[in-house]
Amino acid sequence: MKLQQLRYLHEVARQDLNITNAAEVLFTSQPGVSKQIQLFEEEIGLQVFLRNGKRLTGITEPGQQILSLAAKVMHDVDNIKRVGDEFSNVETGTLTIATTHTQARYKLPTAIKAFMTAYPHVKLNIHQGNPSQVAEQVSIGDADIGIATEYISDFENLLCLPCYQWNRCVVVPHGHPLLLEGELTLEKLTAYPLITYDFGYTGGSLVSKTFSDAGLSPNVVLTAIDADVIKTYVTLGLGVGLLANMAYDPERDANLAMVDVSHLFPNSTTYLGVRKDAFLRGYMYGFIELIAPHFNRQAVNAALKISA
Repeated sequence: MKLQQLRYLHEVARQDLNITNAAEVLFTSQPGVSKQIQLFEEEIGLQVFLRNGKRLTGITEPGQQILSLAAKVMHDVDNIKRVGDEFSNVETGTLTIATTHTQARYKLPTAIKAFMTAYPHVKLNIHQGNPSQVAEQVSIGDADIGIATEYISDFENLLCLPCYQWNRCVVVPHGHPLLLEGELTLEKLTAYPLITYDFGYTGGSLVSKTFSDAGLSPNVVLTAIDADVIKTYVTLGLGVGLLANMAYDPERDANLAMVDVSHLFPNSTTYLGVRKDAFLRGYMYGFIELIAPHFNRQAVNAALKISA
């Protein structure tokens, strides 16, 4: 049994059993991947994959357990490499962050600029997705750090650190009738066509629950994952925008009026997630502290139960 074979098994599973795609990621040939998988199965006397001719169609029951162990081995190998890199060259490496559009667009730029200044030789990758995709990427090791508002705390293998809380605002064109309503209520909002986040994004499910708990059904005419898209359609007069208050900038959005509605909805908490079994490089601790200053290296290690 070779480490290379485990790597091939792991990548084939990650590529939805597509050997050609796995070979491309591994910078090798498709026949080479197939041959190593066959040799592995012959050595252990079990089939990892189900087949229809030469095509892989599924994973056997023992294969599920083998692939789970292979994934752990690959993660441990990555951790070993990180340990070596940390003590041989502290200021170089790669940091991959998975986050939602709202966080990437409105909350992270200041921290990312400071990070790139402090660690100019670290390559930074940002993957955008919905909260469940963000959590999944960190959980399987495709991202080092995940930043999102919902779902990320639902994964048992992730340590979730509460970063900050935020709430919502309503945006409308100047002169809109809603601006004459006085203090807004949920009932008043239901009288207008609403444009807001997809309920799988950026606290959207909490908004849905708040209306539901009040026995109300908002007239949602359009949803989007991007606050800029929401504001664009509000500008066109298609509805009232409900979005994160961090997404409204008085100068950039001078064509829109903003009404704070924090009194209508509970605060949402943005979490930062890392794998509990990950070895964190020094610059990763640095990035975490830039996002959540109350989590310095000592505090993160305490949460991870790592000795200082």
